[in-house]
Amino acid sequence: MNQQEEGGGTVAEGYREYTLMHKDIPVLTLTLDQATGSISAIGDMINAEHLPLGIAVHKGVVDRAALNDWWIGRSIPASRAGLQSALDSLNISAPQKLLEKCLGLSLSDPYWIRPTGESLLWQDVNFFDNPFSEDVGEILFGGNAAGREISLMSPDNTSDGWLRKKWVVRNGKRYLVKGGSGAIRQEPYNEVIASRIMERLGIPHVNYTLEQHNGMPCSVCEDFISPDTEYVSAWYVMHTMQKPNHVSLYNHYVQCAESLGIKNMETYLAQQITLDYLITNEDRHQGNFGVIRNANTLELLGAAPIFDSGSSLWFTLPTPQIRANARVACKPFKGEHSEQLRLVHDFDWLDTSALSHIGDIAMEVFAGSDFVDGARAGAIARALDERAVLLKEHIRAHVPAVDDAAKDIQHNVAYSGNERCGARDQER
Repeated sequence: MNQQEEGGGTVAEGYREYTLMHKDIPVLTLTLDQATGSISAIGDMINAEHLPLGIAVHKGVVDRAALNDWWIGRSIPASRAGLQSALDSLNISAPQKLLEKCLGLSLSDPYWIRPTGESLLWQDVNFFDNPFSEDVGEILFGGNAAGREISLMSPDNTSDGWLRKKWVVRNGKRYLVKGGSGAIRQEPYNEVIASRIMERLGIPHVNYTLEQHNGMPCSVCEDFISPDTEYVSAWYVMHTMQKPNHVSLYNHYVQCAESLGIKNMETYLAQQITLDYLITNEDRHQGNFGVIRNANTLELLGAAPIFDSGSSLWFTLPTPQIRANARVACKPFKGEHSEQLRLVHDFDWLDTSALSHIGDIAMEVFAGSDFVDGARAGAIARALDERAVLLKEHIRAHVPAVDDAAKDIQHNVAYSGNERCGARDQER
């Protein structure tokens, strides 16, 4: 087998050694298979305390499968709209191979890989402080790569989610631009409606605005992660402790958060579950909610603001089928919104008078849309108002569930890594 020198060691041809870095702190050494982009071997552990949260260590040995899942989970998912065409344009065989091209850097956390033998510093390469290429993002949005040199040093290589999206820099700030799907392209409008509803209800959230990109509606949000913080999805929070079979997903998540020193998680979850009930969110999976950690001290700071609420408001239903009691998918704890709402034990945080005429928000956002016509906008607004009435009726007759694992969602189907907006989409 051919060998090649890599820093001070020797590795097989087709493999390359790196150090996993947490800002400027070396965490461990690893070897990447350059054919697949996956981690083929883990070398020396240098600083276990700075491992990504939720990665298991058994008797001092990192679970390579878990770390590899975390690593591959940073890549663009295969379900991304237009991905194959973009990969063909870039002459890249698989999205996970793009990770190495940008050193695994993202706008969701300060993890990256440093080639063995090189002396790169976080301040020299991170996307929070340094300019980055927008080439990949433009291509993912259908731009043409022919006849020009493309830079792959981009946070778009590590953006999750199935909708087209790209990171841009405006006035020194990082923003995520995200498109919609199908003929109606409703998701960007939904993001804005959801953020305005949360503003009215006093729920901490990421703010979304609307803009056009090549004639198509897009939502835009600022990265809520900074160079000194990182997003950790609920998926990895729940992997910090073993879940007993008799403990529900909801209770397990709360217990994990409490063990990490996070306070008031149940209030945060009450707000999230209530919002998702109101807007019939179909895709609150374990990747698009979570917590924020201080990247320097490793202190858990609290729940992340709510983001990524576009898969909602009956977006997959034909207009005649839009109604308050239409059955839609539910995540992350239960398979039914009404059952999940029963997990909320306290509505004292909610001023129910703010729910009055909440459908007006939808009408305002949809006004003048070339994609969502007046009939559909009206149907959504009416259903949203009716949903608010159902919510108020539930609160008046509130009987909290005695939660157990019996009705837990069994498979978090949409989860393919971490969706974040500055978080891993946040998708980020």
